[in-house]
Amino acid sequence: MSAGSSGATALYGSEAQAVRAFWERLGLPGLVDVHTHFMPERVLDKVWAYFDAVGPLTGMEWPITYREEEDRRVGLLREFGVGHFTSMLYPHKAGMAEWLNDWAAGFAARTPGCLHTATLFPEEGVGRYVRRAVESGAQVFKSHIQVGAYDPNDPLLEPVWGLLAEAGVPVVMHCGSGPAPGAFTGPGPVARLLARHPRLPLVVAHMGMPEYGDFLELAERYGEVRLDTTMAFTEFSERITPFPAGERGRLADLGERVLLGTDFPNIPYPYLHQLEALERLGFGDDWLRAVCYENAVRLFSLKP
Repeated sequence: MSAGSSGATALYGSEAQAVRAFWERLGLPGLVDVHTHFMPERVLDKVWAYFDAVGPLTGMEWPITYREEEDRRVGLLREFGVGHFTSMLYPHKAGMAEWLNDWAAGFAARTPGCLHTATLFPEEGVGRYVRRAVESGAQVFKSHIQVGAYDPNDPLLEPVWGLLAEAGVPVVMHCGSGPAPGAFTGPGPVARLLARHPRLPLVVAHMGMPEYGDFLELAERYGEVRLDTTMAFTEFSERITPFPAGERGRLADLGERVLLGTDFPNIPYPYLHQLEALERLGFGDDWLRAVCYENAVRLFSLKP
């Protein structure tokens, strides 16, 4: 899809109006999206190539809805009324994380509203560059257990988790086994990590799909564990890994520790659909206000 055509521009404009109507109805000043992706162009191209080829893994095509230039993607979030967002990026091998962090620091500095995002990998020097990122103002880290194919309990990462717990810097971790399991995905490795670092501010990406119930249990056990909504409850995900109806009561009760995430721009449907999917849960406006704005404002000490 290209915003260069008048049809695409009209589509985005119509969607922007609908997204704004969603949060205006709730009496919010906008949205906070804790799971959006911005990364160096050559890295993002590879990510998009992966999704272009991921159909055999999921049994469903995965078109990138917002396959736009960087400035246009930032502009779209602004049109939607997303006041704060992240630049989730992640390495798949050693030697990448530090330069990704340098790029992300520069992106946040030139992009108002973007939370200063950083990442990590179990390698020599990880403690040094994570500390440098924290001291330079990193507000959130991304850990991708599936893509990185590493154990979060790797001894090289032990001092890092302690540092982030002490600093109170949240980590958004893709640790569930969707869309395809990895050697270290699932609740087991995360449970072992939290047993040693119970104060680590951990945000479980994608609600932990497909192991939703297990990650809800970890959130109930540890007060600093949160879950983001990325792709959960959408028609796309419900066809592949439906959220168990019997767990909805637990999710409603955890409303203060659920955060809006979308995976923008790498989603195979409109941004609005994620919001509509949350509304259809029927948990009420107070729950939606907390998830779409208030919880993230509190977690990141944001100013409206």
